Amino acid sequence: MSETSVIVHSDPDVLAHSVAARLVVTLIDAQAERGAASWVLTGGRIAGAVHRAVRDFPASDAVDWTRVDFWWGDERFLPAGHPDRNETQAREQLLDALRVPAARVHAMPPSDGPDGNDPEAAAARYAQELARAARPGTAPLPHFDVLMLGVGEDGHVASVFPEHPVAYETRPVSAVRGSPKPPPVRTTLTLPTLNTADQVWLVAAGPDKAGAVGMALTGAGPVQLPAAGVHGVNRTIWQLDSAAATQVRRTFRSVRS
Repeated sequence: MSETSVIVHSDPDVLAHSVAARLVVTLIDAQAERGAASWVLTGGRIAGAVHRAVRDFPASDAVDWTRVDFWWGDERFLPAGHPDRNETQAREQLLDALRVPAARVHAMPPSDGPDGNDPEAAAARYAQELARAARPGTAPLPHFDVLMLGVGEDGHVASVFPEHPVAYETRPVSAVRGSPKPPPVRTTLTLPTLNTADQVWLVAAGPDKAGAVGMALTGAGPVQLPAAGVHGVNRTIWQLDSAAATQVRRTFRSVRS
């Protein structure tokens, strides 16, 4: 049975540093157990703050970054190197500083990649890369130790938006057209794929996220509010700042700092 916990911190800066510290420990433990680790990245402001906090965290040297696989939960379907791509931000904020081997960085294909301007083909290509990394005899997905997600004001996670056709998708990876948030074309892991991670961390900061966070934790439907439909196989951790937690009921286990 997956355990769900809510951790509330005083402000976004404390939140980012706490997430970074928890992440480093989790990756160290995964490498001690399996010899390698994997982290599914997200984008957005709070993700950028976490990336920088991990980069600057003194204990991050205890992680063997050459044995960490980096995946993405979603991506804006834009040319390689575009500043709005989650990959570009992660490279600038974290990956380049860690000197992660290229083979460990599994970026979603760009719009000027081998499939051209075809997001469906790009999604299929990423699904194939996931399948190649899967262990023999397992589902066509690799092991994800930590899958990190931001939470949109409308309750979307990755690029799975409320009431959007992608919320019903069962393939591992899907193209997204007509996204309500620009840019309109994206690729994303689907809800069934997101839910295969050992731990799912939902990270949110700011008062504009409070409504979606509160609704997700009260059992809203996953199509109406995708954030309510994601959970880790073993743990689901909501990591919030105080502004994002104002509508979280006290019945949830909550640790404050």
